[in-house]
Amino acid sequence: MQIVIFGATGILGIQLVKQALYNGHQVRAFGRNVFTADLPKNDQLELVQGALFDQEQVYEAITGADAVITSIGGDSKGADLTRSLGMKNIIAQMQKAHIKRIVAVGERSILHANKDRLIMDLPDFPAKFLPISREHLKAYQYLNASMLDWTMVCPPDIIDSDPTGNFITSSDFAPNPDSNKIIAADLALFILKEVNKNEYLQHRVGICNE
Repeated sequence: MQIVIFGATGILGIQLVKQALYNGHQVRAFGRNVFTADLPKNDQLELVQGALFDQEQVYEAITGADAVITSIGGDSKGADLTRSLGMKNIIAQMQKAHIKRIVAVGERSILHANKDRLIMDLPDFPAKFLPISREHLKAYQYLNASMLDWTMVCPPDIIDSDPTGNFITSSDFAPNPDSNKIIAADLALFILKEVNKNEYLQHRVGICNE
């Protein structure tokens, strides 16, 4: 399988690249800093330096791919719109290139807390995190309105540590019990499995370590 990974130079992105290569996939790693990041040297890895908002560069990067994974970062205050507008551009170029499968990374706060509210809508949700949550929510809304075969994984705090293989998932809600943490390597493991298995098509996914 040929997989394009956006956000390939972050903690999670590097894990996605390494594990995808280990599993025998062909990988295109897209980003501004791919040539200076700590990515492995591998004949199956193609580094594509580009800008997320550039339509032509994104289109060229995804042409011929079987699936897309997005692990898009952005401003810590959620003010730069990278997550939402980057997703909007990726979706548009996937539709143009007739590529259907995408697994995107969002955030725990856009999962349901109950049937009426998202976690970010709860009264005790910290106001300082709302701008980033709104950005992730907008990215989800773009996905949900598309005709793509999408899954959005919505993790809690991501920890840079060795994989354990011990994690639980839940459709549209946070898992119960919820440890409110996930190891990056375990998150990457689940994402790559979901690309193949399609167990959560058109759903957000809650995940945490047990």
